Amino acid sequence: MSLMLEPNPQQIKDEKLYSTMGLTDEEFAKVEKILGRLPNYAETGLFSVMWSEHCSYKNSKPVLSRFPTKGEHVLQGPGEGAGIVDIGDGQAVVFKIESHNHPSAIEPYQGAATGVGGIIRDVFSMGARPVAILNSLRFGELETARVKYLFEEVVAGIAGYGNCIGIPTVGGEIGFDPSYDGNPLVNAMCVGLIDHKDIQKGQAKGVGNTVMYVGAKTGRDGIHGATFASEELSESSDEKRPAVQVGDPFMEKLLLEACLELIYNHQDVLVGIQDMGAAGLTSSSAEMASKSGSGIEMNLDLIPQRETGMTPYEMMLSESQERMLIVVKKGHEKEIEDLFAKYGLEAASVGVVTDDKMLRLIHKGEVAAEVPVDALAEDAPVYHKPSAEPEYFRTFQAMEDVTPDVTDYKETLVKLLQQPTVASKEWVYDQYDYQVRTNTVVAPGSDAAVIRLRGTNKALAMTTDCNARYIYLDPKTGGKIAVAEAARNIVASGARPLAITDGLNYGSPENPGVFWQLEQSADGISEACLALQSPVIGGNVSLYNETNGTAIYPTPIIGMVGLIEDVNHITTQAAKRAGDLVYVIGDAASEFGGSELQKLMNGGEISGKSPAIDLEVEKARQDALLAAIQSGLVQSAHDISEGGFAVALVEKLFGTGLGASVSLQGEATAALFAETQSRFVVTVKPENKETFEAAVQDAKQIGEVTAQPVASIRINGEEVVQAPVSELEDAWKGAIPCLLNSEA
Repeated sequence: MSLMLEPNPQQIKDEKLYSTMGLTDEEFAKVEKILGRLPNYAETGLFSVMWSEHCSYKNSKPVLSRFPTKGEHVLQGPGEGAGIVDIGDGQAVVFKIESHNHPSAIEPYQGAATGVGGIIRDVFSMGARPVAILNSLRFGELETARVKYLFEEVVAGIAGYGNCIGIPTVGGEIGFDPSYDGNPLVNAMCVGLIDHKDIQKGQAKGVGNTVMYVGAKTGRDGIHGATFASEELSESSDEKRPAVQVGDPFMEKLLLEACLELIYNHQDVLVGIQDMGAAGLTSSSAEMASKSGSGIEMNLDLIPQRETGMTPYEMMLSESQERMLIVVKKGHEKEIEDLFAKYGLEAASVGVVTDDKMLRLIHKGEVAAEVPVDALAEDAPVYHKPSAEPEYFRTFQAMEDVTPDVTDYKETLVKLLQQPTVASKEWVYDQYDYQVRTNTVVAPGSDAAVIRLRGTNKALAMTTDCNARYIYLDPKTGGKIAVAEAARNIVASGARPLAITDGLNYGSPENPGVFWQLEQSADGISEACLALQSPVIGGNVSLYNETNGTAIYPTPIIGMVGLIEDVNHITTQAAKRAGDLVYVIGDAASEFGGSELQKLMNGGEISGKSPAIDLEVEKARQDALLAAIQSGLVQSAHDISEGGFAVALVEKLFGTGLGASVSLQGEATAALFAETQSRFVVTVKPENKETFEAAVQDAKQIGEVTAQPVASIRINGEEVVQAPVSELEDAWKGAIPCLLNSEA
């Protein structure tokens, strides 16, 4: 029970107690000016969470405004719980990505689990049924007990929540690099389906309408979670464990079904619905009112509470999970209570919509807080942080392209296959139920996951992508590559890219070099989105990813969804049969900056320039390959990414019982291991040879799939790799389990 006496407004100012909540001196002065008086403890808390970077995007808004957010198929862009894209026939796809980095750093199981829970609520609050979960994870190298613990627990948290709620975890990506040693990244993405008629908004309209609280009771977990997410990690971060919420996937399943029944069957009564995510009751109430030009008055005594003696500050800032705020037409409260009671859930009438644009909180018969909703939401401060090109970038740009000195090509290929970023992630996805609901057509392990759309002949492809090393070396080019690679994965699966959601993970915006990375990569992402006709429909910003002053690599995760017009176009990376012809689309150049080979041979260090990318070439190759796939000319397709051509080729053979014999020209190390962009390896039936070559001008036949399960690569006529596929596959499959089982 909370018996602490809250400091009075004068104490808050004199002792600068607001600074412990994350407000600066200038911001506190601004609050004082807005209110025309000193804020009390609860009001100071409201401003501190709503003006945190996590809720207000105060440092990143000027950068986010650069993104292209409109397109002919976009039904809902940034600004709601999730973005929505039309997929025809009155249907749409809803998706978004969110980070849960800081909570996962100190409480990895619950941090990851509640990250999944939160993104699911964002999607079903729009009226969509969630059909798939993806993730994008980053950890330090699997060499220390702590990193292994974080990795194992994060994966267990994602699996635990997704498997229990019954939504398949179908895909994702994982990278390992020393820059994430103290600050792992946990980005969760959810994809849902909706009929246009069911689309909802987070709004509080209609004076006198009732504000209802539904779902789990409010406790003291997650208080100040949004502020915690807006500061860098330090030695004392473990003390912030109470800022990590605790998830209950069974409760969320009930809440999901109840909310969808509400949306489908009670549309005439429902005015608005919003997830209580970051900043809990504060953000949901203030944002719903602000967006609607109205106000909300709430009686906090009516809030369902699971702990005694909770203060207004604690109730408003709690981030307890599995809760939603809804607005319903006055007089229909009983109807809603009965609906939620059927699922064993509370639905409490806690407030009313007003016309005064204020958030007014009543507690024990007194006004506990009274604040303009726009001041909390729309009118939060916006900062244009100083930006400066870092010295390291100039140094790297001045470097000559250096080709690493490789003497044993087969041995190098085996070592690359054992790098955790390249190696099989089966240890991870075996823990996920990716077949639940039985719509998963392409499971984890191919370029993109594919979900069929029941009752139609269509399917959705989905992926997450980002090579942060490229972005560190050259943020603008790296930003373009992140979008292009996501699109390559989608196209290689037989889908047309629709749109992206981004999870922007960076260090502290107070550092001009970090802010420059954010600006430059946003420009690169924007250029690629325009070139590849994939607008940004929403996302998340996670700044302050630093540990004791050391920032992570800039890591803007790209989540992309594509539409497969006909399930017959679904394509996977695995070779299909002996005798098929092997083609490579695009030539390799001597580009090794940020590559797996450079990292392997330089003891983890990267330097120089990232690979170059020409977005016109990228678009032309993607269009040509997709048209060929849709014409039935392609047996399998795989994009060339980490590790280069040799890794992509043998990945196509794993699990097939087949081999390949190919011949390349040029410098051997570049031909095998360069990560030159805009390239694919595809297989084609011999009878389609001429038609395929006419359709894809940049494709070169380099060999064929063999019945004998051996990978044979010749360069300039000389055999440089000859290995049983089983030997390569064992190295690739065993790498992560081996690292986890080794003594740290």
